[in-house]
Amino acid sequence: MQVTDVRVRKITKEGKMKAVVSITLDDEFVVHDIKVIEGDKGLFIAMPSRRSGDGEYRDIAHPINSSTRDMLQNIILQEYQKFLEESAEE
Repeated sequence: MQVTDVRVRKITKEGKMKAVVSITLDDEFVVHDIKVIEGDKGLFIAMPSRRSGDGEYRDIAHPINSSTRDMLQNIILQEYQKFLEESAEE
């Protein structure tokens, strides 16, 4: 599985959520609404989720193992940093 596109769609300066990202996998499958969040230990990603009937949030799509999550997080955060640098140049 290859991440073939990353699109940073929304940037916020206020609050912990810093961006909303979409990724394309193998030029065939898109996952929208991955959030870039600033936590106590730095930036991390949160997969798209929705609120269930009991008020809990459940991921709609998510990696099965930690190595895949780490790979996705590294790629997304690199693209987010590039986006910030390009925005600062404008």
